[in-house]
Amino acid sequence: MAARTLHARPGPGACGREVNMNAQAQALSLSSDLLTGREWSAAHVRELYHLATDVKAHPDRYKSALAGRFLAMIFEKPSLRTRVTFEVGFTSLGGTAIFLDHAGTRLGERESIPDVARQLSRWVQGIVARVFSQEGLETLATHASVPVINALSDIYHPCQTLCDFFTIEEKFGSARGLKLAYIGDGNNVCNSLIVAGARVGAHVRIATPAGYEPDAEIVAAARRDAAATEGTIELFRSPAEAVSGVQAVYTDVWASMGQESETEARAANFAGYQVNAALMSQAAPDAVFLHCLPAHRGSEVTDEVMDSPRSIVFDQSENRLHVQKAILLMLLS
Repeated sequence: MAARTLHARPGPGACGREVNMNAQAQALSLSSDLLTGREWSAAHVRELYHLATDVKAHPDRYKSALAGRFLAMIFEKPSLRTRVTFEVGFTSLGGTAIFLDHAGTRLGERESIPDVARQLSRWVQGIVARVFSQEGLETLATHASVPVINALSDIYHPCQTLCDFFTIEEKFGSARGLKLAYIGDGNNVCNSLIVAGARVGAHVRIATPAGYEPDAEIVAAARRDAAATEGTIELFRSPAEAVSGVQAVYTDVWASMGQESETEARAANFAGYQVNAALMSQAAPDAVFLHCLPAHRGSEVTDEVMDSPRSIVFDQSENRLHVQKAILLMLLS
């Protein structure tokens, strides 16, 4: 879809930092939606991280930044981190979040997605959507006149992986030149790690079984983008080869929501892709472990790794709040 131009709309109580951030966003021609992460450049991501750092360190500066604003939260899938962090985040910025539960009735079943988008645009200043279909999400954004944020779809999970690299930068100072290995299913999180990794200049190494690779088009586009940041995207079959010498090891569940019928077959196909102490020993001595959660302990990761000093999974989880607050400020201020 065509990107809409972001216009600065300083809200009540907007501080100088936020107004300045809006001016920079305009200068960078920031898309008013976050649907894939591909619409945001390396410069946009860098500005996001500067803002998230300030939001995390000085939350009181932003407590009325979005006062008087309303956010619609459409959720077709259950959620702990995404719902709580967006709802708490928007409320802590002075706004009001409205939860729309679509777990029983999918978006577009009761009334058309374009009609939903047009109506919500008259009542709220932004839409967060956690959906099964990327196509449905993009239809929503096409017909909405307010920013739409992808809180997870079948193809992308940009809020998660923007947070992941923010967390990595907290630990290592910079993600540029850092090696990250993702082990497991080439799913939405994997796709978005590739997109975000290309923008921060990381070396992303993906190990999947045959038939479970990340989206080929996304890989090709990310490789083109990574050329500008000196990052790389590599695909492997061997988890040990992918993990060798890396500073970060990442995994996700083998069967995502909506794939429950495949759980048994996937468990067999991914049997050699568990992140355990033996695999972590192949990484750099200072390597950290990441997981977007929820984790199926004993499947894709062992308790020993999850609960080890190397694990930063709960730092990731906390940072969903701070990074998403920064996303909301960039798109809704």
